[in-house]
Amino acid sequence: MISSIRRFIASESAGGVVLALAAAVALIVSNSSLAPLYRQFVELPGEVRIGGDWLVLAKPLLLWVNDLWMAVFFFLVGLEIKREVLAGELASVKQASLPVVAAVGGMLVPALIYGALNHADPVALRGWAIPTATDIAFALGILMLLGPRVPASLKIFLTAVAIIDDLGAIIVIALFYTAQLSLPMLLAAGGGIVLLFLLNRARVTYIGPYVLIGLVVWVCVLKSGVHATLAGVVTAMAIPLRDQAGGSPLETAEHALHPWVAFAVLPMFAFANAGVSLEGVSLATLAQGIPLGIALGLVLGKAVGVFGAAWLLMRFGGASLPAGAGTRQFFGVCVLCGIGFTMSLFIGGLAFAGQGAAYETQVKLGVLGGSLIAGLIGSALLLGGGRTATS
Repeated sequence: MISSIRRFIASESAGGVVLALAAAVALIVSNSSLAPLYRQFVELPGEVRIGGDWLVLAKPLLLWVNDLWMAVFFFLVGLEIKREVLAGELASVKQASLPVVAAVGGMLVPALIYGALNHADPVALRGWAIPTATDIAFALGILMLLGPRVPASLKIFLTAVAIIDDLGAIIVIALFYTAQLSLPMLLAAGGGIVLLFLLNRARVTYIGPYVLIGLVVWVCVLKSGVHATLAGVVTAMAIPLRDQAGGSPLETAEHALHPWVAFAVLPMFAFANAGVSLEGVSLATLAQGIPLGIALGLVLGKAVGVFGAAWLLMRFGGASLPAGAGTRQFFGVCVLCGIGFTMSLFIGGLAFAGQGAAYETQVKLGVLGGSLIAGLIGSALLLGGGRTATS
């Protein structure tokens, strides 16, 4: 299990570097003479037709990335959640208590800060969930760059918090960011989900049938009004953890998928979503409710929420700091939880879909600015926290 966790962390951290580069390139290109080409690229049309007009999927590249490519990302997230709950850091109440409580605090406080700053604007208030997310790739990338200054226990804690964050984001998307529903398509998706779990009950360990049925479920969910990426999570939950020979189809799928998600799916998402024109942006723009609420939620809300909830559990619930970690190091990792990039941008796109470019710009400014500040502050705290030999 420890070797599995180390492989996971190594993959996520390397992917974080590529993710940062993709975001930086998008930001540079969208503020250069190549900006028109960038816009043409993300708006490139793509269409799939089956049986004439029986099934038509027509979207620009940006939506193909956000609906289909990110469904692959959510499939991986689902595999990680299932593994951690059944056989990992979340497999027992004692193991799970600290990261679970910390993650819940890290979702509630940022949402409250954002809501307090935007309560008078019903449209802006739709973005309350944007600062509740943690980007595991970016955050772990920073921890790995800091090397032996950070105990392995803190890397595992951050991984667990981010995975629980992802689970919370999945629930939030399903409950609060769903369009008008199509009952026939929901029933069709439900039938596909039943088939997935019948495969599981029949002890089918080949991944192929799950993926094929999962693709059908994705189409049905897409057409139902629920966000299509949730089909990836549901499909992952049906993959068996163990086969009759003692192997793990789930871990095999997870390890095979990690490089593709880390080095293709997420960088493509970053490149397609991080491009924001800074023309006309001023301090007044940054002080508007949406970008300010997102930035404060990520920087202040995450630090206070994650550390505060963990401290309360340690003070009154008998929990203790991760092994080998000091209070300053632990707080530094809590601050790094404010790097919300991937999931925050994703939720922002859902929250303000159809509201215009001004909202899109404000979301990106808040997410990029808040994530950058949280990363810098968290790194400074960890750099001043001393070295450890336990990493």
